[in-house]
Amino acid sequence: MTTLLLPSSPGAPSARRPVCAVVVDLAGSTSLAHRLPLEHYTAVMGELMQVLYLHLEMLRGHVLQHQGDAVICLWDIEDTPYALEAALTAHARAADLSLARLLGEHLQLRCGVACGEVMMGVIGGIEAAYGLPVNLARRLCDAGQRGWTLTCANTPLYAPHAELTPSDPLPLRGFPEPCLSYRASASGVSVTGLQNSSHMKIV
Repeated sequence: MTTLLLPSSPGAPSARRPVCAVVVDLAGSTSLAHRLPLEHYTAVMGELMQVLYLHLEMLRGHVLQHQGDAVICLWDIEDTPYALEAALTAHARAADLSLARLLGEHLQLRCGVACGEVMMGVIGGIEAAYGLPVNLARRLCDAGQRGWTLTCANTPLYAPHAELTPSDPLPLRGFPEPCLSYRASASGVSVTGLQNSSHMKIV
């Protein structure tokens, strides 16, 4: 049996890590860009990114990057309840954005959550994560409706007290078969509640 040896290069991903990946995306951002003057749109997006970064990191998340109007954030797998809470409560943070309300806009998010193993590394001076959880979180985010948080089928294993409702299998771009998923509810969500409350359940 021949063993394939992959060449290594400086900065190539080298550390395997089990994580919970969250992608948070602003719904309707293109329409928003059409409605608002460029300066106003830029200011709204700047405030939104700042609020999301602070919110996600306050709940133990590590923001990798933002791509346009989407933020990618990772948690250690044992902190999945915090990741789920951060995704669920991000909706209210966006809706309460002061500049958007001043301009008469109501911002809504979509969120995707996925658990699994990634490869971590620094490439071109930028920290990166590669693996199915990041891709799946992105696709779940895209598949959700405004105000929704969709999670992968593995999420109940790491957040067993969360309120998750099974969804129909979703056909996701790049995945050969429809993916099982759950829709997460923000009802009564808190870190303490996710860890200790018996009324939060998978339904």
